[in-house]
Amino acid sequence: MADVIWEAPGPGVWELETVHAQRPATKIHQSALRDNLAKGFKYGCARYGVMLDYLQPESVNGFLYMQPRPFGAPPGAAGPPPAPVLWLLTRLHPKMRARVKQAKKAFEDKLWRADLKEWDTVDRPQIVAKHRAIEAVDVEFLADEQLAGHIITAYEHLAFSHWMHHKYSVPSTLVVGDLLAGVMEWTGLEGGEVLGLIRGNSQITLGFAAAELTGAANAIRSSLEAQDVLADTGNPQAILDKLAGHPDVGQAVRAYLSAVRHRGMGYDVCDKNAGEMPESLVGALRSAVSGASSPSVDTAVEKRIRDLVPDSHKADFDERLTEARLMSRLRDERGVYADGWAAGLMRRALLEAGRRLSGRGLLHEPEHAVELSVEEAGELLRGAGGPSADELADRFAWRSTHTTDDAPEFLGGEPSGPPDPAILPPDVRRTERAMGAMLTALFAPSDREADETTVRGIPVHPGMYDGTARIIHNSSEFDRIQPGDVLIARSTSPYFNVVLPMLGAIVTDRGGALSHAAIVAREYGIPGVVGTREATSTIPDGARVRVDGTNGEVTVLG
Repeated sequence: MADVIWEAPGPGVWELETVHAQRPATKIHQSALRDNLAKGFKYGCARYGVMLDYLQPESVNGFLYMQPRPFGAPPGAAGPPPAPVLWLLTRLHPKMRARVKQAKKAFEDKLWRADLKEWDTVDRPQIVAKHRAIEAVDVEFLADEQLAGHIITAYEHLAFSHWMHHKYSVPSTLVVGDLLAGVMEWTGLEGGEVLGLIRGNSQITLGFAAAELTGAANAIRSSLEAQDVLADTGNPQAILDKLAGHPDVGQAVRAYLSAVRHRGMGYDVCDKNAGEMPESLVGALRSAVSGASSPSVDTAVEKRIRDLVPDSHKADFDERLTEARLMSRLRDERGVYADGWAAGLMRRALLEAGRRLSGRGLLHEPEHAVELSVEEAGELLRGAGGPSADELADRFAWRSTHTTDDAPEFLGGEPSGPPDPAILPPDVRRTERAMGAMLTALFAPSDREADETTVRGIPVHPGMYDGTARIIHNSSEFDRIQPGDVLIARSTSPYFNVVLPMLGAIVTDRGGALSHAAIVAREYGIPGVVGTREATSTIPDGARVRVDGTNGEVTVLG
């Protein structure tokens, strides 16, 4: 790394993204994400009157860096205008005053309800139909020119899917942030405890094929012969094949396998698809058959927290809670139904190209095809040039052997932080407090110190669990997870959901009380500790650990 140059991609301060991306991104992911993330945030921030114009992502040596572009600040500014200037702008400048007015309108009209309806009735059906159309193409039987065209189609769909994901970034999180900001202010409770209020309102978090998994599990429970097949310790793919061909349970099992096989297990096309990990699918079936329960709203938690809310705020609490429960499912749905599925289909097309190109000696390994851009894939398939096998192997090695620990946290200086919402007009303060609470709960890790045997983080679901620590750095290692293991990862994504039924507890280095891992722990009702900063580097893989989800501690037992 000594000869690697780290330069800011533009004026201002850029922050390394560590919650969603742990390794350098592929060229295709960088390209599909860049403009569509910015476009989505720009749309959402304008619609909800947020004093952020948009988030601009850029890649440096493959790592994702982000820069917030404050509304009303010049491009490349290191932060928002100075407080006195911002105070004047929000009260005197026509565009800023219009933004403030829009923030008031967003809450008065509950604009998120219209957005949720649009997602349910227009955008999600549209994008799922396109997924299925692309999935229906048998890439193995396409001629090279047809495959090159299919790769373009899959990429355009992936880029559109990123737009769909980020179009809903603000409404999917602002309402929950509003609940969080209010309750924390009124009661003094921590975020992890407050967010227990929305447990049981995001069924998609139980797995992106939860209905199909439940159907397969119910069918297997009804057949002793199928249960014996599932209990076999032999080849996991052979187990799946036997179950899929079984006269009594085959239809239900095939429905589950069909639903998950082309779903990506990460944000990038380098992350394996669920169908490439038969061990994980067998483990998910075993856990489902054993009877993992679905979560429900915990009325005791609601009563206890509501009792702490002053009487003057109880009506406000009730309204915010109702809206947060309504919207919480959109947080994970937009990923599972949009770019996660599209990334899996993009990967399938690239791996088919890799199979052909490696057979011709143009790649050292089929997997190296994920390092190609769309244009490069077409060139190689057509025999019209393109990068060499050695160059692609170097790209693969770089991306596979480096993590965010190897990259600077900031480029171009240090961030100045957001303005105090108190200086803003009253109609926009609620919006900014909600956004601030949401961003803190999503990204901010714990600052609690570890000792020789215990790491500490943010408690996100109470309870105590002893189990085997399984250190997972990326989705390619999912086959190592056994039912009852404690997953310890830098972070998780909605695409981890296929293996979640197997877990006894969850621990992460990154993220806060609103991160995906925290949501999963709450929805599954298992102990969870997030934002430990160092669990993956200090806890030995295979060690016996105790996860205390009440106090936010993870202790190595031996």
